[in-house]
Amino acid sequence: MPILRKSLPALARLWCIACIPLLALLAGSPAQAQKTAVDIELVLAIDVSGSVDPFEARMQRDGYYAALTSPKVIRAIESGVLGRIGVIYMEWAGAHYQRTVIDWTLINNADSARQFIARLADVPPTSQRWTSISGAMDYAMTLFAQSPFEGTRRVIDISGDGSNNNGRPIREAREDVLKAGVIVNGLPIINDRPTMWGGAPEVFLDKYYEENVIGGPGSFMIVADGFEKFADAILTKLIMEIAGTPPGGPTRYAARRADE
Repeated sequence: MPILRKSLPALARLWCIACIPLLALLAGSPAQAQKTAVDIELVLAIDVSGSVDPFEARMQRDGYYAALTSPKVIRAIESGVLGRIGVIYMEWAGAHYQRTVIDWTLINNADSARQFIARLADVPPTSQRWTSISGAMDYAMTLFAQSPFEGTRRVIDISGDGSNNNGRPIREAREDVLKAGVIVNGLPIINDRPTMWGGAPEVFLDKYYEENVIGGPGSFMIVADGFEKFADAILTKLIMEIAGTPPGGPTRYAARRADE
């Protein structure tokens, strides 16, 4: 017994030393796991493949500049249950190319929206070959895993002017997204402009998006009839996404004017 009593203090010291790293880890875990609650976590996924020439890329950017700072969008954000959203802006092309342009950002008023747009304006759009919507979906899912926000809804907002021609099958990627409880909305851009590589435009892209891209509860798409209509289309789409009021009936809606 005397031998045991002498050993106990030494064993206690050894136990404490061994537990220091574990205790430090546990002490830091609540702060690391803390996330900001938002009404929606929104991934804006923009097509910059070869079918999008510099003019079209600029039209897309200008559309987001106008829509995200629109008083109508700001009112939709402020009218939410929490009055704030988490947004990230990414560009995509082939399966080899996805880029986070502006990382996760909290937008809760006009000032934060303008700051987001100012940062976006500082990064010029790029262009790469191929069109992998499936790659964009896969990349968007990694962004949700890194998100500092906890949204009541998680939405991938995919805009583009071409169908999936690279990477894994689009429906396979969509199925994985939907299984994770993420909604996919679409903004197909219908236009008659030839691609940078001489390819013909896809005139039935709306049907393709309806059957292969969008999915999840309340999912929808807004069709932009030409890049000139993109700003009107994205404005309509953002208001519906943020407010959580998808259109009823058919999923195809013509873009309306921003002043309507």
